[in-house]
Amino acid sequence: MADGQVSHTFDLKKTDKILDRSEFVKLSKHGKKVQDHYFVVLFMTGISPCSRMGITVSRRVGNAVERNRLKRLIREWFRMNKSSAGKIYDVNIIAKKTAAGLTYRQVVESLEKLFDRLRGVRH
Repeated sequence: MADGQVSHTFDLKKTDKILDRSEFVKLSKHGKKVQDHYFVVLFMTGISPCSRMGITVSRRVGNAVERNRLKRLIREWFRMNKSSAGKIYDVNIIAKKTAAGLTYRQVVESLEKLFDRLRGVRH
């Protein structure tokens, strides 16, 4: 690799992301929900070969810097844990206003508890 180039081998692939508005709407209408003080997780069994994630962080959470930081932390957690979900899910993680200013450790603890509950929900 030449100087100045960055390896993107650990990035989420496009196939790992929910990008179409119609898929977000489908999740909100037909998906199941688990939530805590910081996040709402909408999920349903996926049809793609791997679990996919979408992130929703509204302006109520904070300014653009805070919203983007929170999205990076959520993406990093998902990248590290997507294979441990058991089943293949389509998931939309929605940040609540209270999620502003969370540390990475707090994001991890919250999402791990939510995904433990997600595994226990009947489909």
